[in-house]
Amino acid sequence: MYRILVLLLIIIPAAEIAVLILSGNYLGFWVTVGLVILTGVIGAWLAKKEGLHTLRVAQLQMQNREVPSGIILDGLCILVGGVLLLTPGFITDFIGFYLLIPKTRGTVKALMVKAFQKLIQNGSFVIISRK
Repeated sequence: MYRILVLLLIIIPAAEIAVLILSGNYLGFWVTVGLVILTGVIGAWLAKKEGLHTLRVAQLQMQNREVPSGIILDGLCILVGGVLLLTPGFITDFIGFYLLIPKTRGTVKALMVKAFQKLIQNGSFVIISRK
């Protein structure tokens, strides 16, 4: 797992630099800078909007004595998506928007549930409940 993370920390920035250089050559320097700033602003707005909505839903679920399990995964996706959108680059922006848009976020949430179930079955992840 850590090897994959280290590999991604090397590959993604290198790919981002390549895409930004290609974009700068094709669209021009100022257009590329403008697009990076625009996606950051739109991403910050969308992350705030989705984050506040998720927080409200979680509060309603807790008031109704429900466990907000799905909403917690939404919040995690929104947090990661917002951070990715604030980092300069088009690849991370694409992934960030994918995590922020509710319809596409569902696919990531399903993968996360499968991953957590696998960790729980392997004994790598333990759930402690309070009564």
